[in-house]
Amino acid sequence: MRTIDDRIVHELNTTVPTASFAGKIDASQTCKQLYESLMAAHASRDKVIKNCIAQTSAVVKSLREEREKNLDDLTLLKQLRKEQTKLKWMQSELNVEEVVNDRSWKVFNERCRIHFKPPKNE
Repeated sequence: MRTIDDRIVHELNTTVPTASFAGKIDASQTCKQLYESLMAAHASRDKVIKNCIAQTSAVVKSLREEREKNLDDLTLLKQLRKEQTKLKWMQSELNVEEVVNDRSWKVFNERCRIHFKPPKNE
């Protein structure tokens, strides 16, 4: 799901012209399309990660409630720990996502700032 972020530098180098080639390609349209692709990819990934967090949180909550009723069940404790670890991993993935997104927007703005101005509300 991070292909566009992984390849943004290559994408910009091959599609957004330098000053010497500026007349041959419509950089504003290219930057606009890339902007829309980045926005869609970031929103999609954010939605998926948050959905996973919500589902795992519900499982953890359910397991905690079961655990309170049955304190001696070691299998239940093991499963609860496993789900808690998964939840922490998914929450840290949101932080990774923020770093990846920031990097992509920085590169995008460096190359496209003179060709395309994103809408103010985003």
